[in-house]
Amino acid sequence: MKKPDAFESMKQAVAKGRMSRREFVQLALAAGVTATAAQTMFSSAARAEPKKGGHFVNALTGGGTSDTLDPGKIPDTFLANFNNQMRNALVEIGADGNIKGEIAESWEAGDGATTWRFKLRSGVTFHNGKTLDANDVVASFNHHRGEGNSSAANSLAKQIKDVKADGDTVVFTLGGPNADWPVICSDYHFMICPAKADGKMDWESGIGTGGYVLKKFQPGVVANTERNPNYWKANHAWFDSIESLLITDVVARTNAVVSGSAHSMCNIDLKTIGLLQQNPAVKVVSVAGNKHGVTCMNCTVAPFDNVDVRLALKYIVKRDEIVAKILGGQGEIGNDTPIGPANTYRATADELPQRQYDPEKAKFHLKKAGLSTLKVQLNTANTSFPIDAALLIAESAKAAGIEIEVVREAEDSYWDVAWMKKPWTGSYWSGRATEDWMFSQAYAKGAAWNETFWDNARFNELLIAARGELDTGKRREMYVEMQRIVHEDGGVTVPYFQSFTHAVSSKIGLPEQIGRSWTNDSERNCERWWFA
Repeated sequence: MKKPDAFESMKQAVAKGRMSRREFVQLALAAGVTATAAQTMFSSAARAEPKKGGHFVNALTGGGTSDTLDPGKIPDTFLANFNNQMRNALVEIGADGNIKGEIAESWEAGDGATTWRFKLRSGVTFHNGKTLDANDVVASFNHHRGEGNSSAANSLAKQIKDVKADGDTVVFTLGGPNADWPVICSDYHFMICPAKADGKMDWESGIGTGGYVLKKFQPGVVANTERNPNYWKANHAWFDSIESLLITDVVARTNAVVSGSAHSMCNIDLKTIGLLQQNPAVKVVSVAGNKHGVTCMNCTVAPFDNVDVRLALKYIVKRDEIVAKILGGQGEIGNDTPIGPANTYRATADELPQRQYDPEKAKFHLKKAGLSTLKVQLNTANTSFPIDAALLIAESAKAAGIEIEVVREAEDSYWDVAWMKKPWTGSYWSGRATEDWMFSQAYAKGAAWNETFWDNARFNELLIAARGELDTGKRREMYVEMQRIVHEDGGVTVPYFQSFTHAVSSKIGLPEQIGRSWTNDSERNCERWWFA
């Protein structure tokens, strides 16, 4: 083969996601190309210039018939992705993991990180032509505040003592210092909507400042949007229109992409990755991040109200087997805490030794709980925690005298009828960018998504203290202690951290760096991808 043909073949492999930068550069260097030229060639092959046009069909999971346009009610992938099409937040986490301004152009802390001032970007308009102002931001944050508020972000918004408009600036006064507050403001629940005459947030209309305008929303089925011709953010929102399809069945999602009726899917059936990688019409995109699977024990319901029962169920999990057999190696073993590889203060093996499969220790804790055997149900669905993983846990539990009945729930209604309603359920998290964010939203006392209904006084005390600690060394000590508490006392098993996996049509152009905060390029694929 002639050298130009070889390079063309290499470029095609890069474009289809089948050759890494390192592999390309090594081959190019071996062929006599300079390192600088090799890097340039790779970048050119991996990222053709974006262009506008086309109808993008996005096959998504994590939705249902109870879905709503209310950003406070976003439970999972479908609505998070859909809302990111229509709306913006004050700030966003870039594909590189760093925070950057979105609606806010700058921010600064005062009073030891108790006060935060966000200066708004000028020239941002809503889909109806209204210019965004600070009152819209105030109304949008107040939407999540107050006792009894059902917003999933209420546990985060509880930190706000006061929020007010000061010209083109929004001023937050917190109940205590929080060095992570700007990152918290990137939460997809805190999307900015216009304020109504009564000062409340208008979420019902679907009007936002985002790159796409709502055209149709059929909960549990489909959402359609069209490009906002007046989008304030340059070099974003390339597609003419987007069709977001809720397809809970992984086989149906896969078939949609392979057949060309959809251009992207998330959460690949990992057993099919090898076949998909051989398909020239499909690119497999795998991104390591903080996504993790969990089983959640309701700590207020017997027998899970006994910490020794919880520990027994943590010792009967063969984590390496789940990573190998269920994830196909697309991840790493977990250690019963939600703090993952992309977090700053993750406990090291020295700080928190890895929990191993040990049926004898499980028996020991059952005996401490006054039990010789245990029979429980684990309710799950593939949309939450893989059925096959649950069956592996049930099999490995037998050696400890524990009988686990795996109950398969309906995929399309799981989050409504099983999760946080039945005593022991499967779940998953995309993870969060900071320890405080993860712990505040899912582990703090009274948090809307505290799926184990857990309440540990020392943990809650440390949560407040660590939030305001500006000394990174002391802060690390606190977060490591919190991980130990969850590991020993919490109601979750965290068997694994899983890569975000996608199958994408080879017709789609991708940025060189894919976001790893959430699935689907941190739920911004509709804004950042294009037809090549």
